Amino acid sequence: MNLRIAFIFLANLFICQVGYAQQIAWDSVRVPDVYATQVELFKANPPTSRDIVFLGNSITFWGDWNFLLNRQRVKNQGIPGDTSFGVIRRIEEAVRGRPSAIFILIGINDLGRNIPDSIIVRNHERIVRYIQTHSPKTKIYLQSLLPTNPTFDKVKHLYHKEENVAYINQQLKAIAERAGAIWVDLHPHFSDEKGYLKKEYTWDGVHLTLAGYQKWAEVLREKKLVKGGK
Repeated sequence: MNLRIAFIFLANLFICQVGYAQQIAWDSVRVPDVYATQVELFKANPPTSRDIVFLGNSITFWGDWNFLLNRQRVKNQGIPGDTSFGVIRRIEEAVRGRPSAIFILIGINDLGRNIPDSIIVRNHERIVRYIQTHSPKTKIYLQSLLPTNPTFDKVKHLYHKEENVAYINQQLKAIAERAGAIWVDLHPHFSDEKGYLKKEYTWDGVHLTLAGYQKWAEVLREKKLVKGGK
């Protein structure tokens, strides 16, 4: 009996160590090369209560949001290559100054690193809770993950995630409903008849063209989520 208990203990310990090793692989100190520099910039230029923050990865980063939304007070806190774990590490900079709103779009790089859908969803919950705790008056906009288009054959590790994206978006909508956040379903506005990212909106099957960013801004304006001129 003692040997059996010892075996069970060692087996459970091994499982825990494997799980921990996987977690380290997902949430390692390995971040994009530009991560530290960008976070320092965010610290040096924090949002105020009059600002809107766009929080995400390269898809957010490459958008000129002040121009696209005809606003003067939008803080772009996108970091190319970032994941939901990276956003958690730097979320303090997004809520510093208690901005009026935060628009979140993160997750495709997580999928590219084979982080499980459940972990990505959990990380979104952590992000939302942190904002609500530390800046309760900030409006939270959870934006859906966008489709991708594998026909471009350029960023292959990010393609063929349609089922994952559909599941995550379903869960993000539920998070928004539970938390009193605002759900922004961008996905159908960017999808073609096959469910792929429309070719006119992308140059590599993931990242957006100017037409893609203009469509994004158009959706936000049509839903009356942002107003220009401020």
